[in-house]
Amino acid sequence: MQAHSGDAALHAFGTDTPGASLDPVFAAFLYCTSMFQKKARAICSSSSFVGWLVLLAIFVGACSSKVVQYPADHERIRRIDRAIESLRDAYQQKNRSGFQSVMLPLDQLEHLQREAEADFDIFHTISLEFKVERIMIEGDDIDVYVHWQGVWKKAADDVGMGQRGHARLQWVGTHSILLRGVQGDLPFGMKTRQTLSEAPPPQAKPQ
Repeated sequence: MQAHSGDAALHAFGTDTPGASLDPVFAAFLYCTSMFQKKARAICSSSSFVGWLVLLAIFVGACSSKVVQYPADHERIRRIDRAIESLRDAYQQKNRSGFQSVMLPLDQLEHLQREAEADFDIFHTISLEFKVERIMIEGDDIDVYVHWQGVWKKAADDVGMGQRGHARLQWVGTHSILLRGVQGDLPFGMKTRQTLSEAPPPQAKPQ
């Protein structure tokens, strides 16, 4: 994975960890491993010991240069990772101020905050996990595509309601990463979703 100071499109490897870590060093390692395999096929058709030593030197040199080549972009990716985790953790911990602090003051997001606060009031515990599938960066705009799954319980001994879906989290910023919009099937607002699912179907009008 390679990021540049200008407009860039970054594809993040998914992770099953609750915080969905986006460690750029790990991403660079995956990139270098791929490049090493390609060079191995092109250069070392025979299994000579000298050939493998040359390839190993190329591999180590390439990796070390990739890790430090764009430190500003690597640091920005870490800030994006922390912003995503802050959003997830604030919702899971039912932290109203923390949930609001990662968002821009926009009408769409104020509605999202009200939906989340309704969840905080009705559910005893919330367990939510994000898996980042892809990140697209263009200038200051950041689009994060996540697969989420969670369990919402109204009581400690409740089996809970399990849900999952896909969402697009739209962020903005370089040094301060803030949420500017959301799209897709969101995990926030589960109370409203449950109310709609439990509502009786409309009765047919008599003819």
